[in-house]
Amino acid sequence: MLKSAGRIAVVLLGFILAAILAGQFGIWRGQMPADLGVKSGRLKLPSFTANSVSSQARLYPEHPQRENAYISPLSYRGSGEMAMKRLGEILEKSARTEIIHQDATYIYAQCTTPLMRFTDDLEFWLDEARGVIQVRSASRLGSEDLGVNRQRIEAIRAQFLRN
Repeated sequence: MLKSAGRIAVVLLGFILAAILAGQFGIWRGQMPADLGVKSGRLKLPSFTANSVSSQARLYPEHPQRENAYISPLSYRGSGEMAMKRLGEILEKSARTEIIHQDATYIYAQCTTPLMRFTDDLEFWLDEARGVIQVRSASRLGSEDLGVNRQRIEAIRAQFLRN
C-alpha cells in the first residue's frame, strides 16, 4: 500500500513539473482575442465564466456573469488625458505586465503569471462622457481565476488614487 502511494506521488509530481515546464515554454498563454478594443462605447463583454471583471458588465442584462464580473470604473480628477498617462506609468512599473497598445484614450496590456505563464488581457478606456476610466481584465484560459483579475484592478486602483 505504501509503495503504491509513493508511485502515485511520483506520477503526480511528474505531471506538476511537466505543467510548469509547459508554462515556461508558453503553452498556457492562450490566444489574444481578436475582438478587444472599444466598439460603440463598450469594451468587450465579460467572460461567460468566472474569470473576468468589467466596469461595463451591467450593460449586459442577460449576461450570466453580470453581477459577479462587475467592478467599479476608475475615477479621476482633472484631465482625462493626464489620467490615462498616469495609468500607463503605473502599468509600466507593474510586475509581469506589458503594455501592447497605448494612446490618449485606450490602453491594452497583457499580464502574465510567474510560474505557469497564464496570460490575462487588461483594457482601460477613457470614457470622458461619464468622467471615468472603464476597465476590463480577463483570463484567456480556464473558467475560474480565483479573484486574480479583481485583485489586479483593485491594486491598480489603489496606486492610481495615491498618485
